[in-house]
Amino acid sequence: MSDLPKRVDIQEEGPREGFQIEPGPIATARKIELIDALTDTGLKKIQVASFVNPKRVPGWADADEVVAGFKRKDGVAHHVLWLNEKGLQRAIQADGLNMFGSISTTTSETFMGMNTNRGFKENVEVQRNQIAMYQQHGIPVTRASIMTAWGCNFEGDVAPTRVVERLEELLAVAEGEGVDIKIISLADTVGWATPHSVKQVVGAVRNRWPEKRICLHLHDTRGCGLANVYSGLEMGVDLYDSSVGGLGGCPFAGHKGAAGNVCTEDMVFMCEEMGIDTGVDLEALIECARLAEDVVGHDLPGKVMRGGALSALRREAKARAASA
Repeated sequence: MSDLPKRVDIQEEGPREGFQIEPGPIATARKIELIDALTDTGLKKIQVASFVNPKRVPGWADADEVVAGFKRKDGVAHHVLWLNEKGLQRAIQADGLNMFGSISTTTSETFMGMNTNRGFKENVEVQRNQIAMYQQHGIPVTRASIMTAWGCNFEGDVAPTRVVERLEELLAVAEGEGVDIKIISLADTVGWATPHSVKQVVGAVRNRWPEKRICLHLHDTRGCGLANVYSGLEMGVDLYDSSVGGLGGCPFAGHKGAAGNVCTEDMVFMCEEMGIDTGVDLEALIECARLAEDVVGHDLPGKVMRGGALSALRREAKARAASA
């Protein structure tokens, strides 16, 4: 039986996710141009930059300039990624960012070493310190994220029980610091998820923590991205990360085919055709996808930007029928 939600919330990660991996260089003004266009589509949450080490992620060496330059809009939460205290301090000093705290882990210690240069034991202390830092600055800690939730190119398949075990460790850290996590984010960081395994992992997490909201962060590395979203919808998941045009990929995935998040406009199209509300103007979003393609200077994997929205074709067909 399916449990389709009536509405889904979409967290746009295209700017941050995309510009971290593009060889570039991409002009700061063009990054701002895309963020401003996305801000006018009806999207309510947009991740606009990474405050990370520019030596490791040179695509975000201009993060401070980008954050200072894009337009703010009431009702749209712009936020950034950071991995350590230095990055958080940069975010705190910026104006007009939406600040919320998250803690994270992975199922794969090898991937964690590649991504953050630490292991599981050290990560527990790092996350505990992160919470203390958030609390010091009055930043609510709302989310716990687990990367490589379905598999890892370095360590192979991941069983749902392992996902639960790693999350139990992470949530125990939060509970010990007096934090009540509201959202569990499951990330298919390097594209191992399939429609069947999405249901297995989501089911295991939901059974263990039925009171928490689940967010899916799905990549399209092997072409299953949108099918995996559909499986999540059937499980009642109503919160998704996505990337306009299919921008992005993980620079620490261990292979060149590390595709970005599922494509935002393709997902919005599918939801719209299923009668699931997203609150997003699909035609405006399609224009953003085309703009993103122009900004990076090469084809992006999104499909609806080329095929167009059926709503527009339906209007044209209706007009032709009326004039016949």
